[in-house]
Amino acid sequence: MTGIIEADDLTKTYNDTAAVSHIRFSVLKGEIFGFLGPNGAGKTTTMRMIQCVSPRTSGTLLVFGLDPDTDPAAIKQRIGVVPQETNLDPDFTCEGNLLTYARYFDIPEIEAQKRAENLLAFVSLTEKRKTSIDKLSGGMKRRLILARALINTPDLLILDEPTIGLDPQARHLIWERLRLLRAQGNTIVLTTHYLDEAARLCDRLVIMDHGTFLVEGSPAELVRNHVGSEIIEMDNTPEVTTCLTQLGISYESLGEQVQIATDSSRELAKTLLDRCKNSRMSTRPATLEDVFLKLTGRTLRE
Repeated sequence: MTGIIEADDLTKTYNDTAAVSHIRFSVLKGEIFGFLGPNGAGKTTTMRMIQCVSPRTSGTLLVFGLDPDTDPAAIKQRIGVVPQETNLDPDFTCEGNLLTYARYFDIPEIEAQKRAENLLAFVSLTEKRKTSIDKLSGGMKRRLILARALINTPDLLILDEPTIGLDPQARHLIWERLRLLRAQGNTIVLTTHYLDEAARLCDRLVIMDHGTFLVEGSPAELVRNHVGSEIIEMDNTPEVTTCLTQLGISYESLGEQVQIATDSSRELAKTLLDRCKNSRMSTRPATLEDVFLKLTGRTLRE
């Protein structure tokens, strides 16, 4: 099946440093595809190439079957972009921002007005249509940026950290709208640092680091294949680590805790309680965050 986006051996270098190195992926029509990775992993660089903002160094990249290097105008007409930064025009109201943006796509005034009304309702901002940008909350601004990205009824929606800095209510509202867009057949590509967001929204995702792909698959597949179904957590004491070593059980030391990945926590927990005395123990489901940290490490990156 031909994808909305097709990349093969895609590479981008800056001053002989590879920001993206020989990646290959396909984004299918009607799915939400995510790019995850630490700061500097290459996510934003990949998004910029898809958006026809940054030319690739080598490899193949097609968006709607078109080459971003030779057909950028045709591609930009069919995409909507939600950038990480809030870049609304402060000189216009909510409605004014949408109507002004519609002019870039040569949308007739009457049609633009209709779309603006529908989109303001879609993101629950109808009552704020005449409100100036500086009177909006952070969540309202992010929702308005999403509405703006949809003004040209794009075939592909690209979101860079769509819910960054938002409270839980605002995040969930945007999640609902993105799920509805997918249900309507829209194709969505997103980057996010919120692992729960990726797990809830993405049909498939990749985890990147140092410009390359580490893994690709559905969130559930990645958790199952790389961590297991459950995590056992115990106190990180010499007695516990000695006990685990004697039992031949692999573990990861994390400050005051050790973590043990398993597919059978009940049986393993019983063994540990019998053999490793006087230690607190808890079990929880394994998550995409466990996969992310296992593959990319736990060192803070700025």
